[in-house]
Amino acid sequence: MSGGALRQAVALPWALLGGITLLDLVLSFRRPRATTFKSPAEIFVGETATLRISVERAPQNLLAKLEWPEGLKGDSEISFRTDQNGTAVADFPCKAVRRGLWNFDHLWLFWTSRFKLLEFVPRLDVGAELRVVPNIRLVQSGQITTTVLSTLYGVKENRAIGEGSEFHQLRDFVQGMDIKSVDWKRSARRRSLVAKELRAERNHHVIVALDNGYLMREEIGGLPKIDHAVTAALATAWAAAIGGDLVGYYSYDVRPRTFSAPAPGRNAFARLRNWTAELSYVSRETNHTLALTELNARTPKRSLIIIFTDFIDTTSAELLIENIGILAKRHLLIFVAIRDPDLEALVENASGDLDGAATLVAANQSIHERRLVLERLARKGVTIVDAKPNAITARLISAYLEIKAREQI
Repeated sequence: MSGGALRQAVALPWALLGGITLLDLVLSFRRPRATTFKSPAEIFVGETATLRISVERAPQNLLAKLEWPEGLKGDSEISFRTDQNGTAVADFPCKAVRRGLWNFDHLWLFWTSRFKLLEFVPRLDVGAELRVVPNIRLVQSGQITTTVLSTLYGVKENRAIGEGSEFHQLRDFVQGMDIKSVDWKRSARRRSLVAKELRAERNHHVIVALDNGYLMREEIGGLPKIDHAVTAALATAWAAAIGGDLVGYYSYDVRPRTFSAPAPGRNAFARLRNWTAELSYVSRETNHTLALTELNARTPKRSLIIIFTDFIDTTSAELLIENIGILAKRHLLIFVAIRDPDLEALVENASGDLDGAATLVAANQSIHERRLVLERLARKGVTIVDAKPNAITARLISAYLEIKAREQI
């Protein structure tokens, strides 16, 4: 066989392959367009929502990869279902892990050609955004409203009347009433015994103080501590607003950041929610001395102050304990600490190897030092709310209602 014939014989398969590839390209290539992105108006942090992407003029067996922003998590690969009109639709879960406004910029599509010779990976612009806001699911459900109203105004109204410090009305004195309740001047005018009826005082000042330092960025239960604190703070602020109290808020890290004086009604809750939605994640160390001194100066009236913060050990907590003690001389304090379930799991499920033993010792020491700090705070008259993330909101609202019922403010 001559050299020319040999070259032709060698080139023939390549030419045939090139022709098949070209035919595969013609039959398989489609330019997707009109990408539609549908999502809820907002997602509560820590919750999962379903998003939808639809692509017109899409091929069969379409896959995609979405460029996930920092505050959202989802599947690395998205599968589409394509209808007879050539529109591909994909419904996929999206978990919100950070508050903020997050943008979806690009979507990478992927499909193979009909003869499996080619792969197409075009990039489409999405240009969509998703707002992640603090979780107010409990507020919207009405559970907190029902609990507060029934406790303060419903089944326990008789307890609120008669044990408070605010004058309610006069009534005839009857046998069995406390003799100390008799109003002797009015009784003398009427020439019959009348008693003063008191009720629980309203319009107390409640201030939510959020430490936004770097320790509050530690993730517990899939969310940073600051987000668990924000959820509990919003729920308690709503309970206080329903209970007739004035609600304010304060944030700090290396220095004081935001302070809003206590205000009445649901408008105060709306301002608090807008503020917490914008509360950023920072990596600065907390200066408790400066922050709590400033808070004490800004609140001359006795108030209920709810402090959300964190500490590492007894040494790092010394300044925190000292300044909270000063604040507790004038105000009533609730100290909110969020437990780490993973740390407690290490103690409950001890490992048998040497590394596991070292981890167990470290975990036990951390839990012991934490307990010592909380005990010292309790001895200063501070109410301690120490619970896991899923129980912190209920425990905090219970503590608030108990304080209201006992007229401690």
